[in-house]
Amino acid sequence: MARSILTKQYRKSKLARLIVPVVSCSFLAYFAFHAQSGHYGLESKRELMQSLAAAAERYDKLRDQRERLEKRVELLHDGTLDRDMIDERARQALNYSTPDEVMIMR
Repeated sequence: MARSILTKQYRKSKLARLIVPVVSCSFLAYFAFHAQSGHYGLESKRELMQSLAAAAERYDKLRDQRERLEKRVELLHDGTLDRDMIDERARQALNYSTPDEVMIMR
């Protein structure tokens, strides 16, 4: 008895044709979302640039303050002692003033 080979043919469903595009679109949407708002995304870059600007501003203020302090210290070195600077430091250390002086507290 000879056996006949039967082949079944299936119709391709409409859903089967949509699987690859749907999976591709979901991957693209995932990567697009994380490119915008992920840890290394565009929003994070903007926040980093703002914090960098704030840090640069703080750095400029601290550098200016340091330069002012260096100038004050330079006036206290041997050979360049400034009488006004010595007087100011002594009065501040001793908490001393005369009645006719006006004190401005900072």
